[in-house]
Formats: sequence, C-alpha cells, structure tokens
Amino acid sequence: MEEQIKSVFDLQQQYKFELRKTDAKTRIGKLKLLKRTLEKAEAEIYAALESDLRKNRFESAVTELFFSYAEIDHAIKKLRGWMKPKSASRTMSNLFARNKIYYEPKGVCLIIAPWNYPLQLIMSPLISAIAAGNCVMLKPSELSGATAGVINKLISNTFEAKEIACFEGDADVSTELLKLPFDHIFFTGSTAIGKVVMEAAAKNLSSVTLELGGKSPAIVDETCDLQKAAEKIAWGKLVNAGQTCIAPDYVLIKENRLDDFVTHYEAAVRKMFFNEAEINEGDYAKIINLKQFNRLNKLIEEVVADGAVLAFGGESNEKDLTITPTLLTAVTESSRIMKEEIFGPVLPVIAYNNLQEAIDFVNRKEKPLALYIFSGNKQNQNKIITETSAGGTCVNDVLVHIGNPNLPFGGANNSGIGSCHGIFGFKTFSHERAVVFQPKLGLTKMIYPPYTSKMGLLKWLKKLM
Repeated sequence: MEEQIKSVFDLQQQYKFELRKTDAKTRIGKLKLLKRTLEKAEAEIYAALESDLRKNRFESAVTELFFSYAEIDHAIKKLRGWMKPKSASRTMSNLFARNKIYYEPKGVCLIIAPWNYPLQLIMSPLISAIAAGNCVMLKPSELSGATAGVINKLISNTFEAKEIACFEGDADVSTELLKLPFDHIFFTGSTAIGKVVMEAAAKNLSSVTLELGGKSPAIVDETCDLQKAAEKIAWGKLVNAGQTCIAPDYVLIKENRLDDFVTHYEAAVRKMFFNEAEINEGDYAKIINLKQFNRLNKLIEEVVADGAVLAFGGESNEKDLTITPTLLTAVTESSRIMKEEIFGPVLPVIAYNNLQEAIDFVNRKEKPLALYIFSGNKQNQNKIITETSAGGTCVNDVLVHIGNPNLPFGGANNSGIGSCHGIFGFKTFSHERAVVFQPKLGLTKMIYPPYTSKMGLLKWLKKLM
C-alpha cells in the first residue's frame, strides 16, 4: 500500500500543473460527471448506508445524497463567477496599477472522511476541490466499510488516478498518507485525531482544514415555544442516532421549565421514533460498532451512578447495536459525560436560574461547533450570540445552517479550523493570489535610495495616509 500511495501521489504531483489550467467549462463537466455517477449508483449507496448505519432511505437521501446533489448544483451555477479574478482597490504604493486577486488551485489535496455521514462528508469537500481545480486523494473511513467500498468503486470507475484516487484501509493507511507533503489536507473527525493530522501536516507545512466537533449546547429560555423547541432538539439530537457532529450535545434550560421540557421531549421522541412501545428500527439508525455502543452505555452508567436522573430511555440491545433515545437530568458539570462529545442518542439537560448563568456555563468549555438558541426574545438572542463563540448558530432551530451553501460551515479553535461549502469550500481549496499590474507610469521610484534628500517626502506621505 505504501508504494501504491507514493506512486499515485507522484502522478498527481505531475498532473496538477495540467489540471490547474482547466477552465470553468471543464470543471463543470467533471462536476456533472460526478453527479451522474452518484445518480446511477443510488441503489448501491442506499444499501451501503443501511448496512453501515441502518439508515432509512429517506434519511440517507436528505442527509447524504440530496445534500451532495445540492452542493454540486450550487457549484455548477456559481463556478464561473467564483473563478473570475476579483479587482482590489488601489493605494498610494500602486496608484496607477490594476490590482487583482486570482484563485489558483492549491495542487494535490488529501481528504480524510469520517464514518458518521460517510458519503456526504467525503463528497462535499471533493466537490469544492474539483471546482477549484485540484488533484485529490481520498481516504474514507474503514468503520463504514460498505459505503467506503462503493465510493472507491465509483471514483476508480469515473476518474483517472492521476486526478482523483481513493484508498481504503485502516488507520495505517491514513498514517502513510499523512507522511506526504500535500498542498492541502481536509480532515473531518474527532478533535483528538484532528490534532494528530495537524501535527503531521506541520512537518510538511501543508495547510489544513479541520472539521471537528465538540459539545454543542442548546440554550432554552423562558420565552420560546417549549413544545416546538423540544421537537426540534429531539430531531437534531436523534437523526443518525445522535452520531452527528453538530447534534445538540446538551440542553441548558430555565429551571422552572425543566419538567415540561422532559414531557415534551419524550412525546416528540415517541412520535418520531417509536411504534407504540417499541423503537422503530426502520426510522432509527444503529450505533456504528460495538466499541461505540459500549462507550455510550458506560457514559450512561457512570452519570447515573454519580446521581443523574434517567428521565427517559436508557435501554440498549447489543445484538443490533441500538441504544434508545435517552434523556438525563440532574447532571453535574464535573461528570465525564459533560467533558467529552457524546456522539450518540443521549441528551443531558441542565437547569439554570438566569441567562447569564447559562452563558457562563457554555464559556467555561471549548468553543463548540454549533450553538442553538431557543428564544422568542430578540434581546436574549443577541445577548447569547454576542457573549459566546461557536462555529455556527441557529436561532429557534437545529442543524439547518449546514444545508445553506451560502453560509460558511466550520468550527472555531477546538471545534475546527477553516470552513467549507459553497464559495467558502472553493476558497478553502484555492490559493488567493495577489497580482499587481504596474503600468509604465508609477510612483514607486519616489521611494528608491538615496534617502538623505527625501526626508521632506515623509511629511507629505504622512499627510496622505
């Protein structure tokens, strides 16, 4: 595998100079080809996602395939405008010059994708990389092996390896890939592995985009429609069985609304994911593997042993890797479940007395990938937005910000570096190159040596600044 990876990397290093010269028409053709390839393989993709995560076909369509189609369509529509050099203003140093910003491909890029949305989270950055004119090497997660196999087949049957290549395998494959001096690395996954990726990239001074995660809070005040808030939080938490990087990780709620929230949350969960008293596995995804299943059960056991109240759920079935939607109250800030990203269908709810207390709670933790605000009071909405930091935020909803390619998607510090989707993804995989066209008439000569006779010029320049 090491020799194969190096061979493909060398091919792409040579081909990137040819690929960088492609125009918008050529790149749009490649995006259309990618979309046709996905459309022809829809049945295979749905089957693979069901095998890996027990995803319902509708959920797979909305969160994986249709999401990818929308990204492609948006790039096709906007690419010509994105690629055009942008004019920049003049300054005294180039008063008569034309100033432009050119968007050039970074070169050979590596995309490492996770297992939780194994199609969407490899296709989204790939679409941006193709739009920007790059060669790409892909590494899907081995934990979602069925989907990884389909992706590998589709890529190898559609593109030449010198342009786009896919490598399946475990962490050893990622380790070999990260040894190479890529022009850019795009990683989606945990914060812990993100640090490993960044350390490896630093050895080659490769630029990085890290789409990570963290504990994304939902703050619920006393002015929102509590039933609607509970329903939206339940959906956002439990889509893909909670294995979503921007899922609400915990809820902060005004103390006098806690009991009502529990009632509304349970009602919403039963309506969406239960058939009478039984969980409806046709609508509810499974945990990816036994390791994650055991980790989540251990978190529940520990927090309950520490005094938390199991308000709803908590059942699990090892045979089919299912953990029912679980709601916890009376959770202490010091418990392990409040220190690590849950990444499963378990939701702690913590009461607060006043809004500032909730804001301070969020600010004691690392900056989250997402923050959700449920409030009918604009003053409260603005206070939370102004006094906290997060990769992205929704007011009176969850998750939906990721679906708008006109918005940047990304984290802040511990939850990520850089952004993607739409023009933001195009720029991520592009180098913004400053170009100055200096005419024959210019003022630069005024500042050439010798300097002794030009001290008076400083006073004039200072007045113009």
